[in-house]
Amino acid sequence: MLGFALRRILVAVSVALTVSVASFVLLHLSGDIATAIAGPEATGEQIAAIRRQHGLDQPLLVQFGSWAWRALHLDFGRSFYFPEQVTDLVASRLPVTLTLGVIALAVALLVAIPLGVLAAFYRDTWLDRAALAVSVLGQAMPSFWFGLTLILIFSVNLRWLPVSGNATWKHFVLPAVALGYYAMPAVMRLTRNGMLEVLSSDYVRTARAKGLPPRKILVRHALRNAVIPVIALAAVQFGFMLGGSIVIEAVFSLQGLGQLAWESIARNDFPVVQAIVLVLAMIYIALTLAADLLNALLDPRLRS
Repeated sequence: MLGFALRRILVAVSVALTVSVASFVLLHLSGDIATAIAGPEATGEQIAAIRRQHGLDQPLLVQFGSWAWRALHLDFGRSFYFPEQVTDLVASRLPVTLTLGVIALAVALLVAIPLGVLAAFYRDTWLDRAALAVSVLGQAMPSFWFGLTLILIFSVNLRWLPVSGNATWKHFVLPAVALGYYAMPAVMRLTRNGMLEVLSSDYVRTARAKGLPPRKILVRHALRNAVIPVIALAAVQFGFMLGGSIVIEAVFSLQGLGQLAWESIARNDFPVVQAIVLVLAMIYIALTLAADLLNALLDPRLRS
């Protein structure tokens, strides 16, 4: 187990370094940062002054080394637009995005796993077809359109839930449903396929031959083995949710990292964009690593 963990940690560190380099280079290749900061009416002297002020006149490798060293110490510099340090700005918005991601993942799992189990248990029935239809609809429907539909129904017409903001738990209900529904189809299909494979295995047939109740067979023997791949998928989907929260937070005006990223991109606030990309990537890598280690702990066959 220790050797497997060390190999996975080495891969995670390599991916983190690659993401850091890619995010830094892509932002600098998107255009002249000094010109974007100065604005279209700035003179050549003003642009040159801004370039010297932010160290943009140095070679790209030197800029990356300086940025990476400061990032290791959680120093991402100062925002070009907001009057505060980037680290403080990201730290103040991160809890909102994490809360939204956790609630959305809980919604997806609480709906998708039982639906996948029922679809497998009642294979080729109307319930199975209905579950697959819900899965296809979830992947085909854009999350922002679904979010706007939820606002129209539950906020504008029924007036049950607030439209925007993040002051109370009610503000997270609609965005969590909109974000969770996007992740639900993959979890449901994986649960269904895993249950179909397990229900056709020899030890489940033996349990049925012994006369065990169907509920006991389903929960104690089938589900606990079929749910192992869902753990890894749940971690991956949580990472996708954090990245996909940019659209949902913009629709519901949640003051999280997604909304901050949207505002920073629109205002050419490059230090904030770099920090958000790096933070979300590190969280995604950590979740994937944790899922791999947990799967290896639950299933020793994966260690080889």
